[in-house]
Amino acid sequence: MKIASFNINGIKARINALTDWLKEADPDVVILQEIKSIDENFPRAHFEDMGYIVETHGQKSFNGVALLSKVPLEDVTRGLPNGAGMGRDGADDIEARYIEATVIGEKTSMRICGLYLPNGNPVDLNSDGTPVEGSKYDFKLKWMQRLEDRARDLMALEEPFFMAGDFNLIPQAEDAKRPDAWRKDALFRPESRAMFRKLMDLGFTDALRVKNGADETYTFWDYQAGAFDRNDGIRIDHFLMSPQAADTLQDCQIDAFARAKAKPSDHVPIWVEVDI
Repeated sequence: MKIASFNINGIKARINALTDWLKEADPDVVILQEIKSIDENFPRAHFEDMGYIVETHGQKSFNGVALLSKVPLEDVTRGLPNGAGMGRDGADDIEARYIEATVIGEKTSMRICGLYLPNGNPVDLNSDGTPVEGSKYDFKLKWMQRLEDRARDLMALEEPFFMAGDFNLIPQAEDAKRPDAWRKDALFRPESRAMFRKLMDLGFTDALRVKNGADETYTFWDYQAGAFDRNDGIRIDHFLMSPQAADTLQDCQIDAFARAKAKPSDHVPIWVEVDI
């Protein structure tokens, strides 16, 4: 089964690019981020006509995640748990950044956790270097802690699952063409990377790192200054596989060709092949 993740940077702006890629890549399941649409305005019928089941968790103009699936989905849930009082400035977290479902394969099932992790910029710090309470960076780190809590709960079930999407996180210096340019950015600050390592230490496998050994393999290139042509990119879209899911992993690659198409997203699809 081929399962992909793709930050499309707006379903309205990118529907043609997404449709062309779906026809070319033919994934069984797609996790979308940044649909930037409320559920009612998502072009559900368009993708249903292509043979996909559609599940959305949308938000007007910002964020938004969705699942497209040619295979059955069960137990769809929306929103990262424990969001009460965890939004910015102490409000509840109502941002549409997380969706879960169980995909039913021929041999077994697998839990999908699709996410769009907060960017975290600008980085506002107190004099002691800690994030300012209620700031975007504080929200990012607290969101990551909630993600780790959810991962810990799922790990305890000892069943196959993965967390995939736009993590807005550069794990290591080798995941950026120019790492020094990102040192003060929320995507590469030591606190962010430390939280990512804590998540990985639960027992995840970084699918792309395992299956693609090519140097300078990135998933995002800025629109400005010909970044894609110069391969001045970063790797921020990830598939993290639980031990049971990693046992089914056959391949993981990116579709860099999608970035060269007309009106592309600034991200490219990342996909896994799993034997389920």
